[in-house]
Amino acid sequence: MEHCALHNAPSPARARLHIALVTETYPPEVNGVAASFARVVQGLREAGHGLHLTRPRQGPQDRPLQEAGYQETLVPGLGLPRYPGLRMGLPAAGLLRRLWQGQRPDVVHIVTEGPLGWSALRAARQLGLPVVSEFRTNFHAYSHHYGVGWLSGPVMAYLRHFHNRTATTMVPTDALRSELAEAGFERVQVVARGVDTQRFTPQLRCDRLRAQWGATPQTLVALCVGRLAAEKNLGLLLEAAEAMREHEPRLRLVLVGDGPERERLQLQSPEAVFSGIRRGEDLARHYASADVFLFPSLTETFGNVVPEAMASGLPVVAFDHAAAGQLLRHGDNGLLARPGEASEFCRVARRAAADRSQLRALGQRARDTALTLDWARIVEAVEGSYHEARAAAMPMGAARWRKGVLPTA
Repeated sequence: MEHCALHNAPSPARARLHIALVTETYPPEVNGVAASFARVVQGLREAGHGLHLTRPRQGPQDRPLQEAGYQETLVPGLGLPRYPGLRMGLPAAGLLRRLWQGQRPDVVHIVTEGPLGWSALRAARQLGLPVVSEFRTNFHAYSHHYGVGWLSGPVMAYLRHFHNRTATTMVPTDALRSELAEAGFERVQVVARGVDTQRFTPQLRCDRLRAQWGATPQTLVALCVGRLAAEKNLGLLLEAAEAMREHEPRLRLVLVGDGPERERLQLQSPEAVFSGIRRGEDLARHYASADVFLFPSLTETFGNVVPEAMASGLPVVAFDHAAAGQLLRHGDNGLLARPGEASEFCRVARRAAADRSQLRALGQRARDTALTLDWARIVEAVEGSYHEARAAAMPMGAARWRKGVLPTA
């Protein structure tokens, strides 16, 4: 567990708030949004805030957590097409309105823009509550990978409509802030992501695990962690691995994760190791036991796997995009290709395989960079967004509440 400078008794500058959190994905679901938001929730709890989290029920055995200072409300959900492990929350504006009238939150934080997120926005605006949101998933970009590229424009219009009705939209990188601003999004704020450098560490390297992959201590192992889905650009991953074999014929490619593309990828690359979903220390051990991390995705808003790989001491080969573009310096602590240049990505990967001493140096500097990504500072930035939203909404929200005027979403 990462030890952050967070205290149970907030200082006046970090006054205790009652925060309503709404998300359509949360652990034990396995994805970057769920994992990183859960870490923010942990930090908010450690800072002494009172939290009420609303999320979809994840199965018949799922029970809401009820603890001092933290409560959950579960709502019905539906599985997403081609993503059976993920659920989408159904609209619950009436329920949320009743909850928030009974215990009025200081601020509402909406993480996802699905039906549950939209109904939360509607309920909050009807009650005159300040709302902050996050832009965490490039749904408009995903449409191109599922044969419905024509939906990209309408999806972006919906996302803009949604986020422009909140006090601020938090994004993880400057590049994404600029992209959204050009698309007409207003009040976009950069709030970075952290990484648990106590959990993800080179010290967990395991020769026994490498042997299970068919790798000796001298074998070069390339790793990719993430959902095995079309939008992750995994065809290029296989091409890059082939390019690396020109220098390292015995290269082992290991994929951690699961998804709708797994069967096709196994047919295309039967020599690759498919490890399935890994969690906790087991996942961290998989990172630490590889030698280089390949990340060909171009649809991430951030990509939490990049700082996790860096914290594990792995040099990262990626496009100059999202987390990699924010955190990596080409030739210093990682290797970057221009976004969309598939042949360049393969050349960079081939270069990585050709110089093992350079890989080790890049991995050490990647670890050094990851050590600066302190979750305590990220949680404080989120708190700052809350206070700014409250301050901006106070006169109008208070007046609406007194007069009983309920704005529409």
